[in-house]
Amino acid sequence: MDQTLILNIVYALAIFFIGKYVARWVTNLTLKAMNKTGQIDETLEKFLSSVIYGVLLVVVTLAALGKVGVETTSFIAILGAVGLAVGLAFQGTLSNISAGVMIIIFKPIKIGEFVDAGGAMGTIEEINIFNTVMKTGDNKVIIISNSNIIGGNITNFSRKDTRRVDITFGIGYDDDLKLAKETLVQILNEDDRILKDPAPFVAVSELADSSVNFVTRSWVNSADYWGVYFDTLEKVKLVFDEKGISIPYPQMDVHTTQA
Repeated sequence: MDQTLILNIVYALAIFFIGKYVARWVTNLTLKAMNKTGQIDETLEKFLSSVIYGVLLVVVTLAALGKVGVETTSFIAILGAVGLAVGLAFQGTLSNISAGVMIIIFKPIKIGEFVDAGGAMGTIEEINIFNTVMKTGDNKVIIISNSNIIGGNITNFSRKDTRRVDITFGIGYDDDLKLAKETLVQILNEDDRILKDPAPFVAVSELADSSVNFVTRSWVNSADYWGVYFDTLEKVKLVFDEKGISIPYPQMDVHTTQA
């Protein structure tokens, strides 16, 4: 075997193994730099470090092949064609990856938040590059593709510290309207979980077919939303019964006449 070729093979192996070590060193250095900033999500850090290492490894491999006389230009063209084919074959996967990067960077949802996204509602448990793991209120686990989350509307119930509880109550047309309004205001004011500022709001919202409807609006801490909602419904029914205020069901009066 030609001595020059042997030396080139030795040089190529040296380039590959030393280059591989340098690629790993640069990747770790970059990862430490990203960790030091404290502004990049851990999942995104791992993904970016993998991409950086893969690109550097390709460069090192091409350099090693070039040392032994392999035509790297054609090799790069082959890699490009393979990359295009893989990209077309895994178009959906790449879409999920890009959506995952957007979620991690822009943070429309975070772990621990209760959201309505991707056609499901629940608490976010994990955010990965390909998908997001959500736990529902009845303890079911839903795995949603990141592209489905980014591609639709996202309702985040946990992002704000306070929420408004809106409930509508109906009374009969023969009931005392002022007494009903005073009762609703009293019930809301007596609940310590309801914030005083802004103050609870009660008003007649509709003269419906079978009832006079009141709308109640009260602000609470986000964690107290459902407790206040359910307790208010129960309290209003009990107090209305005590005071003789009816909550009518839909009905229709039919009048007949003789021809």
